[in-house]
Amino acid sequence: MIIQLKNISVSYGKLLALNDVSLSIEGNAVGLLGPNGAGKTTLIKTLLGFLKPDAGGGEVLGMDIRTRRMEIRQKVGYMPEGDCYIPGMNAVRFVAYAGELCGMPYKDAMQRAHEVLQYIGLGEERYRMVETYSAGMKQRIKLAQALIHDPEVLFLDEPAIGMDPIGRQEMLDLIKDISTEKNINIILSSHLLPDVEYTCQDVVVLNQGRLITQGNIEELKGARHRLFEVKVKGNRETFVSGIEKIGGECREAGNDILRVALPDGIEPGVFFKLAAENGLQIRQMTASRYSLEDIFTQVVGE
Repeated sequence: MIIQLKNISVSYGKLLALNDVSLSIEGNAVGLLGPNGAGKTTLIKTLLGFLKPDAGGGEVLGMDIRTRRMEIRQKVGYMPEGDCYIPGMNAVRFVAYAGELCGMPYKDAMQRAHEVLQYIGLGEERYRMVETYSAGMKQRIKLAQALIHDPEVLFLDEPAIGMDPIGRQEMLDLIKDISTEKNINIILSSHLLPDVEYTCQDVVVLNQGRLITQGNIEELKGARHRLFEVKVKGNRETFVSGIEKIGGECREAGNDILRVALPDGIEPGVFFKLAAENGLQIRQMTASRYSLEDIFTQVVGE
C-alpha cells in the first residue's frame, strides 16, 4: 500500500477543500479525476506535506503525513501544474540542483541529470537556459526534475497541459513507460480523461471535496449498464423520457446521437417499442463501449 488516508479534511478558511476523505491506493498508475475545484491539487499537496489536515490522518509509503513530511518528499517526485524552473540555469544544472535538494551528492546529481534529460528527450538541449524552452520542453523539464532522485511515487499534476498533439502523445508514452518499465508508481491528476484512460489502470474520483468512487477502470466499465448509440428522428425528449422511466440513462454524444445505457433485463428492442408508441423513427442503433468519460459523467453528474 503506497497511500492510505482516513477521514482527511482540509480547509482554506471557510472553504472545505477536502471533506472526510478516506482511501487506499496499492500502487501502479492511478488517475486522480474531478471537476475544477474538486480537491485534486489539495489532495496531492496534503500527501506531499505542503498542507496540514484539519482532521484525519494518513501515510505515504508507510510514513505519517503529519510528522514525516520531509522524509516523504525525499521518496516521491512532484511535477506541479505551474512552471517551477529557476531563471538563469541551464537544464542540466537545474535538474541536478533538484537532485541535490533531495539529498543527492553533487557529482551523483549531475550524472543522473544527464541520464534523465536523455531519457525524456532533451539530451541535445540540456545546456540551454530553461527560460528559452518552448511550452512543451518546459513540461518535460518539470518531469525530469521530478525523476532525478528515482522516486518510489511520482505525482503528476496536469502533465500534458499546453502541449501540442504530438508532444502530448510523447509525454503520455513517457508516463506509461515510467510506470510499466521503470516500475515507479504514478498518481496522475488531469482533466483530460483520455490521457488518464491511456496511462492508468485505476482511478480515484473526487467531487466537491468528497471521494465519489475509486477502482480499476476496466472493472468500473464492466459494472455499468449496457450502452448503445441511438439516432432518433422526431421528438427526442419523448424518447429520453421513456428511457428514463424504465431506469435507463441518456446523454448527448454529438451529431444527433444519444448514448443510451439500459438497465439489466431490458433488451434493446425497447428502442423500437418506444419509437412505435410515440411516432418516432430509429435511424441508427449500435452497441457501444463505456469510456472513462461515461463513468465520470455518471458518478459526478456533469
